[in-house]
Amino acid sequence: MTLLESLKLKLGLPAPDFKLKGIDNEMYSLASFADKKVLVVVFMCNHCPYVQAVWSRLNVLQEKYTDQAVQFVGINPNVNNPDYAEETFDLMKVYAEKYGMKFPYLEDPGQEVAKLYEAQCTPDIYVYDTDRLLVYHGRIDDNWKDETQVTSRELDAALGLLVAGKKPSDVQRPSMGCSIKWR
Repeated sequence: MTLLESLKLKLGLPAPDFKLKGIDNEMYSLASFADKKVLVVVFMCNHCPYVQAVWSRLNVLQEKYTDQAVQFVGINPNVNNPDYAEETFDLMKVYAEKYGMKFPYLEDPGQEVAKLYEAQCTPDIYVYDTDRLLVYHGRIDDNWKDETQVTSRELDAALGLLVAGKKPSDVQRPSMGCSIKWR
């Protein structure tokens, strides 16, 4: 397992479009979420311990902000990697059920979308405003491993500001996790 941090990207970048299949066999693109005020794109996968440790936190945030027009979407860039048996489309469904996933989980089999977003790790989190401009690219909180030790909930704070019509701080700490398994 190679530990990486997300890149420091310039805020204000537009969200790259995509057309990917979800575990519900529906196709999704940015237009699928056009009615949402905020879009949270999370590059994630099945086997990564960093993702597994925060999956429930992502679900809690989706539930907390659903009524405020915030939509999470998970994208798996590691699907069908021959070196990782857990990374199949069918197992994406199993993991989504296991963790009670509250948002769409999409496959990026050619890794083109991960490359467009310059994703580096799982989880790698991007938050876009109504105009689909990047306003947050950072970590969920300050303790991926032990939720009981969290003292700073940065993603939650950023979302709270956005739904209140305010801009998140430009000071953002990178997400960290397993490297994307580039082919």
